[in-house]
Amino acid sequence: MAVQFLATKRLPAQVRVPLLSATRCIHLTSATLAERPSRFETQASEVVPEAEDLSNFELPDVIRAFQTATAPEHETTAAGHLVMRQDRHVFKYLKLIENDLPQLVALRQPFKPPTSKTPLIVRSVDYAGEQHPALNKRTVVVPISQLPLRDGDAIHKFKVLAGPRWSPEPPKDAGVGPNESDREHGYMKISCEDFPEPAQNLKWASDVIDRLIAEANDPKDKFRDVPLDTRHLVSKARKAKNGAHRSGQVFHRPSLRDFPVEWLPDSAEKLSVPQMQGSVTN
Repeated sequence: MAVQFLATKRLPAQVRVPLLSATRCIHLTSATLAERPSRFETQASEVVPEAEDLSNFELPDVIRAFQTATAPEHETTAAGHLVMRQDRHVFKYLKLIENDLPQLVALRQPFKPPTSKTPLIVRSVDYAGEQHPALNKRTVVVPISQLPLRDGDAIHKFKVLAGPRWSPEPPKDAGVGPNESDREHGYMKISCEDFPEPAQNLKWASDVIDRLIAEANDPKDKFRDVPLDTRHLVSKARKAKNGAHRSGQVFHRPSLRDFPVEWLPDSAEKLSVPQMQGSVTN
């Protein structure tokens, strides 16, 4: 910031006072200004007289008093005001936690795990009050084994009708843990964001699942001769570039559990390892 003093008229000799330098520049960052204490040690109330006492002073005394006066003691910089505004914002929520959070205890409900009557898992996205096109979108994930399907033919037909929306593993963003049961027939994921209201999108996805269940339970055509299409799974594994699309590893990737048990050494058998202490003993 630059402080500049300009003298437009020459003062009389009896009231002439020495002026400061014409220009003074100080280069500081906002963070430095916020942390730097005020260099004005104010005694303005002691140096500058009150308005009713100015009549007792001569003009040179008044000018000298204003020259020696400094800024108020509690004045801060613009960066300091920004820091205080952030602190007030934090203190506001701390106050809400302190006063309003205990009142929410009366609304506490025990956790009840979902039953087979409510197999749908609904996922939504919220941006903390900020407007976004994805706010109205609703995504539904359901395990096939929890649907009211009659038999194995109905399960196979449901998978064929679901197409690329079916996957043997739960989607990563579905909220389904790796150790949950009822996953032997895979999962179906369907979403909708065509309608302006979230309830309408959820209703459309639920109605589609109901129609798929009704069609899968129809005994007229069981789709026994229609193979299950897994091209979307192979394409997804190829995009992941982890080698799962090779040698049929999409559905079952080999691990240590697949190691042949007969190849493992006998636990009672001791391996003859030479002692490497300077020389090899036979």
